[in-house]
This record gives sequence, structure tokens and C-alpha cells, in this order.
Amino acid sequence: MPARLPKARILLLFVLMALLSLRLLWASAPNPGPQDPAALISTKSQAAMLWLEGRVLVDGPLRDGACRALVQVHRINGQRRPGRTELQWRPCREGLRAGAWIRARGRLRAPAPAAHPLLSAPAQRLAAHGAWSQFRTKALEVTGQDWTPLADARRRIAAQFRDAAGPDRGGLLAALVLGSAQVQLSAELRDGFRVAGLSHALAASGFHLSVLLGTTLALARSWPAALRLSSGAGAMGLFLALAGAQPSVVRAVLMGSVALLIREGGQRSRPLGVLVFSLVLMLLIHPAWLHSIGFQLSAAATAGLVITARPLELWLAARWPHRFGPWLSTALSVPLAALLWTLPLQLLHFGSTPLYALVANLLAAPLLAPLTLASMALALVVLVLPEGGTLLLLPWLIWPVKHLAALLIAMVTWISQWPFAQLLTGRPQPWVVLLLVLGLLPWLLQHWCGLRLRTLPLLLLAVLIQAMVQLADGLVVVEQWGRHWLLARHQGRAALVSSHGDRRSCALARRLVEAHGHRRLDWVALLDPVASDALHCWRALARTVLAEHQGQPPLAPGQRLASAGLELQAPEQMAGQGLLLLQAGRRRVNLRQATGRPLK
Repeated sequence: MPARLPKARILLLFVLMALLSLRLLWASAPNPGPQDPAALISTKSQAAMLWLEGRVLVDGPLRDGACRALVQVHRINGQRRPGRTELQWRPCREGLRAGAWIRARGRLRAPAPAAHPLLSAPAQRLAAHGAWSQFRTKALEVTGQDWTPLADARRRIAAQFRDAAGPDRGGLLAALVLGSAQVQLSAELRDGFRVAGLSHALAASGFHLSVLLGTTLALARSWPAALRLSSGAGAMGLFLALAGAQPSVVRAVLMGSVALLIREGGQRSRPLGVLVFSLVLMLLIHPAWLHSIGFQLSAAATAGLVITARPLELWLAARWPHRFGPWLSTALSVPLAALLWTLPLQLLHFGSTPLYALVANLLAAPLLAPLTLASMALALVVLVLPEGGTLLLLPWLIWPVKHLAALLIAMVTWISQWPFAQLLTGRPQPWVVLLLVLGLLPWLLQHWCGLRLRTLPLLLLAVLIQAMVQLADGLVVVEQWGRHWLLARHQGRAALVSSHGDRRSCALARRLVEAHGHRRLDWVALLDPVASDALHCWRALARTVLAEHQGQPPLAPGQRLASAGLELQAPEQMAGQGLLLLQAGRRRVNLRQATGRPLK
């Protein structure tokens, strides 16, 4: 029997992979059905006013006086239209809650496509949620509210934490329980954790489940096996219910469930086999998760922990024989393995990587585990006690925890402000990332260590190709919402011309600049008066900002705005034509001064 076991495992793996291949082949790309609201989109329907009735699926966030919510549509103009759309309305004082039944009058439109291949777009974001349209309204009526215990519990935890600990500290504590997908955090807090390399701390994942499950099983270790199994299953079920069925959460719960069943059955689990089984099962159930960035990062990070962390720990321990060697090797091997395995995905999807992530994880590790455990215990207090008891006890119970959270936030903010905290490489082509993966694999897999010197040229080639792309001259033209942006690039530096100076234009400009691997611009020229609330945004983006002032163009005839290899000028010979000349190295383009539109 023992001799047959490996063959049985190989056969099971073969069957699972065959089923997965067939499932992925049959799973066509998601598209709207014939009755979806998107089928009504046309030139006439975008101009016509429509009545929409539906149910809100998730809490709608409030940002800058505008709200949006994902809605399951039931009827449009009295006719059944099963499908989803994104409801948008402005002005907005309070977002809609999940389970709300609404009736709205407005216009249906197609979501905007990506302005540039390197930029995300509303169309891509909504397609991931099964929606292919947006409904803009100013007349909105809530006609009913379903009972939504899970959404109410999440909302109550987040609200009580914020009231007792403040917006940032309370939001952080709520994210450690619910995940950042369920909690509205400030942009500054999210960016700080991202730049420091601690985004995984805010996203519900295997780390949070391991803290909860490990504590639960430790408390239940003297109980009968049935009770231990029930308590572990209850902890995982509660975690899944509160955090939601996100790919990283589902993967963690599946792996935890399989490992718990094997452990309670008296067997020894094989982490790699459990991981492969969990990932294959997830894709069999939901093939679209293969394209989810969260799924890819979660799978890669876990593979790093399972395959590379232990050999890396032994290698480090052998080179640090002093008394701190075992502790340091363990503390460094886990984040380093996860960082190395997720590096290609970070470059592919974001064009950047946190430079001090290893240091940040090492410093944050002593804080994250107790903070996570304390936050989960406080969340249980919020859910179990009546509201009056929570209001009385929570401020006292949360007092030491919120100061620990403040320490973590201060540390993250400090690290994120270090020089070059985020290494911007620009988003490489997929084939360049493939070269990087092939070059990295022998360094990550112990059994392939003999190939390391042979694949080292692949690593160097990938770095050289991306460096050549970043140092090349180029002009990037982006057009959206009737606005224009021109990014001029020369030898690793860049400058920008924007037709508008409002905050929305600056936000897109920042995303465009970072996607091409630039930290700051030499200069920005705005062909429109800059709004006062957007001036700080533009000044954070460039050393020099030149804008239209009191109706006068930024450049008079004969003037120019220039840095080495990058130049914008208003030639005197073109003064009567209203044209500007933009130059990046040897590349030139004429553009209209009034609109910023480049001439063909």
C-alpha cells in the first residue's frame, strides 16, 4: 500500500490538472448577456432618461462628494433587465448600504476604456465584477432595505473602531480583521503601506488566518478531537464571512481546512500538495480568478513560503552562527521568499517594487501579530456585546491597542519617506518578465541550483532591456474626457504637457508618470488655469509647474520651457497659428496651444 501511494497522488494531480485545463478552455471570457443593461447602450439611450430599479450589492463609498455603488438591476423602464451596473450620483452626502432597494432616474452609458495600455480603466474594474455599464443619476430614491447581517457586522466593527481609535488607527485595526477591501482607508495610509512594502498587512490573507487559527487551536488543544475540529472550522468560517470571498481569503481558508483535516486525522500534511490542490480547486470553481492580481500575488507568495523559505532559512543560519542567527534567519527568510516570488508580478502589474520591504517587514513583524490578534478579539467584543456595553467598554479595551497601531503607522510613514523607498522600473513587456522568471527560478528552487550560472545571463538581459526602454527617447500621447496629456521622455527623465490643470487631470498624470517609471518630472506645462485644490498635486509631481494665468498662455511667442533634452517652446514664426513645439531628444511634435492636441 505505501508503494502505491505516490502513484495515487500523481494520478490525482494528473486528473485535477486535466479537469482544470478543460475548465479553462470551456470558460469563455465574461461578456454581457442579451438582457444585460449594457445591451441598451446606444447613442439614443445615452441621451434618453431611463428609470432603473435594483438592489445594491455592496456598500457604496463616498469620495469627494460623489458616490457609486454596484447594483443588481431588476427593471429598466418597467422591463426586466437582469444584470449589473454601477450607479453613480453627485452630489452625495452618504453612500448606499448593501441590500438597499433603489429607484433612480438617469442615463445609461458605457464605462470609459483605458486611456493608455499601462493604465487601468473603469471598464476593466467593472468587468471583473460582472458589470458592463454605468448609470448616472441625480434623482435617487431608496424604496426598501434587506436584512444583511454580514454587511451590518462589518459596518459595525469598522464604525466602532473608528469612533474609539480615530480614522487612521481605527481603520487599520478594522482592516486587520476585515481586509482593506471591506474597509475605506485614507489614500495616505494605503500609499504609505504600499510604498513601505506592507500592503499584505492590510489585505485579508493567510497571515491573518494563521494568527486566528493558531490561537484557536492553542486554546482548544486539550479538548476532544471533534471539538478542536469544530472550533477550527468555526474560526475559519467566521474569517471567511467577515473578510468576504476574496481570492486570498478563499485560498487561505481552503489550505487551512485541508491542513486541519490532515492534522486531526493523525497524518502529516505536505504544504506544496495542499497549495496545488487549493489553487486547482479554486480555478475549477471560478476560472476568472486566474486573471485576478490578488489571486496571482497570493499564490506566488504562498509558493515562496512553501518552497523557498525553509532552504533560505537554513542557508542564512549557516552563515550567521552567533546567538541571534536562528532568530534573524527565520525572521528574514519568510518575507524575503515572498518578495522574491512576487517580484515578477509586481513589476508586470505595477512597474514598481518597494525597496525597503525587507526592513519594513522585519520591523513590523513584532507589531503585526499582536495587533491582528487584539483586533480580532475586539471585533468579537463588538459583535457579542450589545451596543450600550460596547460604547462603555471598547474605549478602555482599545486604548493600548490604538497606541500600538499608532506606532505601526508612524513606522510605516517613516520608512515610506526614505529616499527612493519605491523603485520605479516602468511596466515591462510580458516577455521581459518571462526572461526574469526563467533567470530567477534556479535561485528560488533548491533542486535547480546547478543552473544558476547558466540562467544568470537571462536576468542580466531582462534588466538591460528594461533599462534601454527607460533611457530611450519617446513621446506618449493620452486622450480622455476631451483632455490631452503628452509625456516627453529622454534618457530616464521626463516632462509633461497637460491641457487641463484640475485635480482629475493631475491624478491621471500621476498614474501615467509612475506607470512609465518616473518618480518626478523635470517640468509640467498646463495649458489651462490650475485649480487651487490641485496645485499641491502638480507641485508634488514636478520641480517646475507652468500654467496659464489670467487668460495669458503659459508661454509667450519666443519663450521656452526646457531642461536637458526636453523642451517646450512657442516659436515666433508660429505665433499666429497658436502652436507649440514639444521636443524630447530628437523627437518633435507640434500641438495646439488652446487644447494640447498634437498635430498628426
